[in-house]
Amino acid sequence: MPIVNRIADYAEEMKTWRRFLHRNPELSLACHKTAAFVVERLREFGISEIHEGIAESGVVAVIEGQGAGPVTGLRADMDALPMDEETGVDYASEVPGRMHACGHDGHTAMLLGAAKYLAETRKFSGKVVLIFQPAEETIGGGRIMVEEGIMERFGIEEVYALHTDPSRPLGVIATARGPLMAAVDDFELRLTGRGGHAAHPDTCIDPIPCALAIGQALQTVPSRNTDPLGALVVSLTVVQSGSATNVIPETAYLAGTVRSFDPCIRDMAEKRIREIVAGQAMSYGVTAELDYQRNYPPTVNHVAQTDFAVSVAREVVPEVVDDSVPSMGAEDFSYMLEARPGSFLYLGQGEGPFCHHPKFDFNDEAAPIGASFFARLVETRHPLDA
Repeated sequence: MPIVNRIADYAEEMKTWRRFLHRNPELSLACHKTAAFVVERLREFGISEIHEGIAESGVVAVIEGQGAGPVTGLRADMDALPMDEETGVDYASEVPGRMHACGHDGHTAMLLGAAKYLAETRKFSGKVVLIFQPAEETIGGGRIMVEEGIMERFGIEEVYALHTDPSRPLGVIATARGPLMAAVDDFELRLTGRGGHAAHPDTCIDPIPCALAIGQALQTVPSRNTDPLGALVVSLTVVQSGSATNVIPETAYLAGTVRSFDPCIRDMAEKRIREIVAGQAMSYGVTAELDYQRNYPPTVNHVAQTDFAVSVAREVVPEVVDDSVPSMGAEDFSYMLEARPGSFLYLGQGEGPFCHHPKFDFNDEAAPIGASFFARLVETRHPLDA
């Protein structure tokens, strides 16, 4: 596959960067060591315009090309996950309870590789804006960076991102026009009754029957309230109550996630969940406290920018899938795509443990491919005058 020759020369260096990041995972907005590492590399590349502290630990850097031209944003997420690593590699996480299980170490290394090449060659017009973003896995660092005005501040016209894909062969790039990933909402519910001795349930108000009834009723939202051709997932993922066989608990705690694409279905799901909780709580005589959290919007690729990205990908890799089936997963790059036209693409790294698995590891062979894609995208969109 036609990896840019100069970027191929960086392969070992990119591996070293990635494995340093892998050993030193950081969470949410607190990616300070990662950001410092990124800034140090960018300065080594001769990039002078570097802005730190956006969304607490985010970094934005600008590479000037030759003369006037477009302004394109390239984004990589930096944060890790709060889980123990089981890969057994010699560069495994050195921080207990944290690991890079979603490839963000690789995403950062890919964008650094592209940055080194673009800063060295400058074979483009206009500007490239490098976006190193924290907190994709938690509160939406992408949202915060957009809210802090990076699109306007740096004049970004279009924005692009890559995400590793351990379900596809190495080097396959996949995407789709329009919806690619779902909106995600979460809910937490605390039911409060009256606890007591399990031998005397008549003196208690047991929250468990209510919790069970709510759990069953929630499944009617996608199966009975949603158009069968629509897309909705309601998953009850946490049910906690009780501590002993002879004690009726005072409280029960439930939590889950809701995934959708259509805004009307999203609104309907929240409305029905609120109605179910209120109705069942009244029926069973318990008090219900529902915290329903609207989170990431759907990730919707823009058609023209996706067509362009696909055409570039076909020059870099031998296989490109441009009609990837949408996923009910979610991504906070969605906020950037709401703010500016652009596209989100997957890069196959070879089949293996999926993202968020304790044995997942980014394939370093994918990094030069991703960096080459970013570089070719910029050089194609930002041609120099003949």
